[in-house]
Amino acid sequence: MSDNLAGQRIRELREMHKYTREALAEKVRISDKFLYEIETGRKGFSAEVLCRLSDALSVSCDYIMMGDNACQGMEKELCVLKMADPRQRSRMQDILRILSELCAEL
Repeated sequence: MSDNLAGQRIRELREMHKYTREALAEKVRISDKFLYEIETGRKGFSAEVLCRLSDALSVSCDYIMMGDNACQGMEKELCVLKMADPRQRSRMQDILRILSELCAEL
């Protein structure tokens, strides 16, 4: 596992969520300079920081560390569900429950 690749994923996720570096750093309780060093692969980070980053970015720690490889052996649909933020995941589960009930009636 490369700190550089994990850093790139963190940067991509931050940009996808439209967080500034300063906003994400504040949310994770680290300095924006340290976040920059993480994103550029210049510094590693502790498991505690990893957990706070994964919570703030609504992804698993596995995804940050391993990327798409974290989804190997899983159906892509399940991986999408796993990586959704909690609110989206709840809605997706509701939809799946309704579809399951409809299919059972057929």
